[in-house]
Amino acid sequence: MRFECKNITFQYPGSDDHVFRDLSFKITEPGFHAIFGPSGVGKTSFAKIVTGDIQGFTGDIQTESMKTFLYSYNLERLPGWSSIENHIEKIMPSKRKDRKDELVDSFGVREQMDSRFSQLSLGQQNRVNLIRYLLQDFDLLIMDESLANVDEFRREKIILKIKDMFPEACFLYISHNVIEVSRFCKHILVFRDNRKNPQIQAVRGQNYSTGQIIEKKDLELTMLEIMNAS
Repeated sequence: MRFECKNITFQYPGSDDHVFRDLSFKITEPGFHAIFGPSGVGKTSFAKIVTGDIQGFTGDIQTESMKTFLYSYNLERLPGWSSIENHIEKIMPSKRKDRKDELVDSFGVREQMDSRFSQLSLGQQNRVNLIRYLLQDFDLLIMDESLANVDEFRREKIILKIKDMFPEACFLYISHNVIEVSRFCKHILVFRDNRKNPQIQAVRGQNYSTGQIIEKKDLELTMLEIMNAS
């Protein structure tokens, strides 16, 4: 697989400022890869360029063995007149029932399946939305703060479950949590202000999976590299 961005340049219509100038990077392996950076550096704009929701950029996005890109984001909402079970059943291929059951149990939302979306807490809503995307076919899933409002213990359990269940898929994990991206992701793409060159600095993450041991000093070194790259 290969996902490569070459010289992406973009500015919103009517704006004098560029969001990106000649942004380039390449991912050549599946797994969790992070997009990290302060608010306003274009993380969500980039996600929407990748999924085709934003047009009008220059540069090139090239892929090999990757066709379907999905975008899951924090605060995405579902209509309130149907149960969670019905919402999921509508988008889920029948062959995915076992996967659905495993995700529902691992994500801790079994008791909410008969509830309406509006009755859930923000963290429960985000977990349900993420399940909806994981039940579809995809080569790349962008998770834009998709686990916001979920407690740390549950987030870790969910990330590890996703890594176990989808070893051949590629994930772009957008988060402000430097500890989390340092620990769980293979590569951290640090997005910087467009006046800095290059606009992306890549840091190798610890890529923690179930059963591994990460030395505290190694994790702290990765975190320091990320902060220095910002």
